[in-house]
Amino acid sequence: MSDLRVGLGFDVHPVDASRELWLGGVRFDGEPGLAGHSDGDAVCHAIADALLGAAALGDIGQHFPDTDPAVEGITGVRLLRAVLALLRDDTGLAPVSCDVTVLCERPAIEPRREEMRATLAGVLEIHVERMSVKATRPEGLGLSGDGVGCFALATLR
Repeated sequence: MSDLRVGLGFDVHPVDASRELWLGGVRFDGEPGLAGHSDGDAVCHAIADALLGAAALGDIGQHFPDTDPAVEGITGVRLLRAVLALLRDDTGLAPVSCDVTVLCERPAIEPRREEMRATLAGVLEIHVERMSVKATRPEGLGLSGDGVGCFALATLR
């Protein structure tokens, strides 16, 4: 019987208009970026936490603390690759599928959805049909232009 694991991740970053916006490893030109010790890619960070959670290896704050100058400015894609290496080395587990929901007023995710799916599937080394990217607007209930949040669900085997 295979060892199937599921993990949930969440991340949120406030807007920082002085930075570039990166979500799911894709740059959104002309949009204000997100604050953070890293590149602020809330999608990659949520996926990283989902992967670590599924493997019972803690969270990205433990492995990549914002007090560590060595990870200042780290890209979401590089962080995900480091998490994958950790999974392989410590547990032998690998991603099977991933589902994310981006919560933001802007940018519009739909025009870049397939690019995000392809980028993330490539990083996670899974088929694009096993990578889902969805988005919803908070409809004035928070995060209305103030930032981006993301929920991620990852399955490992």
